[in-house]
Amino acid sequence: MIEVRDFHFHYGDHQVLHGIALDIPKHQVTAFIGPSGCGKSTFLRSINRMNDIIPGARAEGRIAVDGTDVYAPSVDVVTLRRRVGMVFQKSNPFPKSIYENVAYGLRIAGEKNRRRVDEAVERSLRRAALWDEVKDRLNASALALSGGQQQRLCIARALAVDPEVLLMDEPASALDPIATQKIEELVYELKTSYTIVIVTHNMQQAARVSDRTAFFMMGKLVEYGDTRTIFMTPKEKLTEDYITGRFG
Repeated sequence: MIEVRDFHFHYGDHQVLHGIALDIPKHQVTAFIGPSGCGKSTFLRSINRMNDIIPGARAEGRIAVDGTDVYAPSVDVVTLRRRVGMVFQKSNPFPKSIYENVAYGLRIAGEKNRRRVDEAVERSLRRAALWDEVKDRLNASALALSGGQQQRLCIARALAVDPEVLLMDEPASALDPIATQKIEELVYELKTSYTIVIVTHNMQQAARVSDRTAFFMMGKLVEYGDTRTIFMTPKEKLTEDYITGRFG
């Protein structure tokens, strides 16, 4: 689904990523792990070009989503971000109603048919395991929801425009254990319909939710493979040291 070859990334004169190469399979959960500042979030945001807005940001190499090079001059970034949705570490609902939060992307895309918007809002909230909790108060402010509900609302908002890929940057790091469990269960369910890439600092979370794991260190990809293999029998000493808590 996502093919990365010899990918480098710079913030001005500072090189953050060095020669990343990996293939991310369709309809699986791939976790990026590694210590703070190792480049995993930068790499995640490179997949849908979220880093473009940072002055001096520069990418080299190839990231292809379903065969399309996302850095090709012909690529429309708005269309790319509809195909490759994003959920951030801190939930960021708009100061609008629950309904309007989910409908936002559809409205931006020009959808004016109320019935189609209604159907998409309900479908997205159901997929995000939030419908039963909010169906009777869709016109209430999204800001009145709990932290865990707000994060699931942001997932519903990302799903409403029907992406192929969902990028998640530490989506549960600010949540309590019960809300975290709901997000993890949701990720597990969503992979039947979407390709999911998740950045997490939580080793147990990576082990629970992902099919494949990539370990980053100092802007380099140290090891990448089946999650069980990475956690039980890693090939690299660095990976083993990080997973067992010897550093990081």
